[in-house]
Amino acid sequence: MSFSIKQSALATCMDVSNSFVQRRTPLAICRSSFSPSLNLQNSPKRATLSVSKPLHISSIESIGKEKKPLIQCKAYEADKSQPIEAAGEVKTDAAKRVKIGIYFAFWWALNVVFNIYNKKVLNAYPYPWLTSTLSLACGSLMMLISWATRITEAPKTDFEFWKTLFPVAVAHTIGHVAATVSMSKVAVSFTHIIKSGEPAFSVLVSRFLLGETFPPSVYLSLVPIIGGCALAAVTELNFNMIGFMGAMISNLAFVFRNIFSKKGMKGKSVSGMNYYACLSLMSLAILTPFAIAVEGPQMWAAGWQTAVSQIGPQFIWWVAAQSIFYHLYNQVSYMSLDEISPLTFSIGNTMKRISVIVSSIIIFHTPVQPINALGAAIAILGTFLYSQAKV
Repeated sequence: MSFSIKQSALATCMDVSNSFVQRRTPLAICRSSFSPSLNLQNSPKRATLSVSKPLHISSIESIGKEKKPLIQCKAYEADKSQPIEAAGEVKTDAAKRVKIGIYFAFWWALNVVFNIYNKKVLNAYPYPWLTSTLSLACGSLMMLISWATRITEAPKTDFEFWKTLFPVAVAHTIGHVAATVSMSKVAVSFTHIIKSGEPAFSVLVSRFLLGETFPPSVYLSLVPIIGGCALAAVTELNFNMIGFMGAMISNLAFVFRNIFSKKGMKGKSVSGMNYYACLSLMSLAILTPFAIAVEGPQMWAAGWQTAVSQIGPQFIWWVAAQSIFYHLYNQVSYMSLDEISPLTFSIGNTMKRISVIVSSIIIFHTPVQPINALGAAIAILGTFLYSQAKV
């Protein structure tokens, strides 16, 4: 089939393979690159294009303010609904969405598994400082082996990188230990309900320490967050002050970790996976001497014998699983952050807490009063509203 474009309409030589078309004399003829069967026959009155499939002009746009403006002509085949050059972009976007979906699924699943095994270990072996150290040690060892065997390309770092990473590692260490201490004293669900109040700490720290201002919608979103967490805490059947304070300290520490990360990592080209690996190595170096000072090898050895005698050899698997899954879920979360916006990451983090709270209640048969569940739901809803208000 063929169609005609009047010379008076375009007065151009047309290249419909998404290239720019410039005005030329009627004798100047260009060959299109998108179809080998395209023939152009020119006459002073009209230009006729013959192709193997019918074409439609999707848009003609004038570009620039020159005397001879450029015209961008987009075309698509009659049996297709997308412009020719858009097909590749659509496939790329679809592949990226699938990739992000896979990251989110693994992130949530790995986090649920970690919290389950972590709580099992802490119930039988109440030494949160050592448990936290083993989590960081396992992840650090895994990454060192992957770098040594060239499975993963080692990051290119310098002294300045480690200098800017140090305050991030300090905050990460405090937040990690505080959360583990909290889960050793209270239910996993309660710890994560309190940790859903992290946005409130973020706004308060940014406002009063950094001088940042936020729109009224952000401040209003803090009301259900604070109110829901307070309601859940008051109605918690197994409330423990150490567990509550551990979750609160963890919130504050992770807020500072995020602030230091934004300030220190500008212009750095380290991938999310390698960045978290370096963070684990430095946090391990910081945490180890404090863990030895607070608990000590003698307490660890005695507690280990007791746990193995009560649980059996599977206790060793519990310790290994909680250490491995801790590193994997954090690593996937940082890999996700490389692909998505902070807003999407924040929403994903909120949904992750819901999955952890629900799964832990089911697995550990945690008693929950209706008023306690209402408080948790209000706090999580407030976290979601905060994410939307930050757009």
